[in-house]
Amino acid sequence: MAESVSVPPQHPPPAAPQTPQPATISRAAVLRWFGDGKRSGQDFVLVDLRKGDHEGGTIRGSLNLPAQSLYPALETLHALLSAAGVGTVVWYCGSCGGRGTRAAGWFADLLRKRGDERMESFALEGGIKGWVGGGDEYVELMHGFEAKAWKEMGRKELDK
Repeated sequence: MAESVSVPPQHPPPAAPQTPQPATISRAAVLRWFGDGKRSGQDFVLVDLRKGDHEGGTIRGSLNLPAQSLYPALETLHALLSAAGVGTVVWYCGSCGGRGTRAAGWFADLLRKRGDERMESFALEGGIKGWVGGGDEYVELMHGFEAKAWKEMGRKELDK
């Protein structure tokens, strides 16, 4: 019988954010940004933290940075976003009850540590599930939207 070998992680697990209740932003506010002509990737950045549970689509213009590998990349991400002049980062996962809130908290901690008062970090209220639950005007702003996937996940809003 072969022995199993435990491979240590490449980096230690991150600590809980010092900002456990980061700022949040409503889906309606983000929808207004799109309606006002603001562009994801320039005026703001959306970060989809889902790894294997992103079926059904993602909000247009989102970066996919899975939460499992995000923490050690925060410094680099901040440097890139700062150089690009991005002022707002919106983090989301399935419901923003875990990954989205933690990521927004970690990034808020980093902004405070760096003395960066120009950039803001938000968790998207309700996450992608809340976005899809907002109806047609929201799902029209998604790449790869698949109604069938959301119905299978129990999103009753799509049965209308």
